[in-house]
Amino acid sequence: MNPTIEKFGYPATLLREFEHWMVLLRPAQVTLGSLVLAAKSDATAYRDLPREAFAEQADVVKAVETALSGFCEYERINYLMLMMVDPNVHFHVIPRYSAARAWNGVEFPDAGWPGSPQLGKMVALTSEQISQLTQQLSSTFR
Repeated sequence: MNPTIEKFGYPATLLREFEHWMVLLRPAQVTLGSLVLAAKSDATAYRDLPREAFAEQADVVKAVETALSGFCEYERINYLMLMMVDPNVHFHVIPRYSAARAWNGVEFPDAGWPGSPQLGKMVALTSEQISQLTQQLSSTFR
């Protein structure tokens, strides 16, 4: 695995693996259901991914949005490619909503709604909560 995938907690945060992509739970939840969509390639430039990865990305996005729509009933969704610290190709997937969502007694506001997501205002989960959320979310992927 590339270093970016490992940094986001693989294999403990793995929700679904595809041929060219991995969907991981984002341990620091910007909003409930925040994910990382990471290319399995060692590429550090989006243009360097194999053509097949771009084709498969359509299926991955459909799976992500289907899973999250049922899980957190987002109103909008943001895909942010922020490769400043973690160099391998990846997107932060941030479900957006106007009213806070709750999961297992924890409230997850969308601090930036209706503007840009506030990446600095995250809900830090314990390792047990990460495990529980990963298990619950992975069951929503088909």
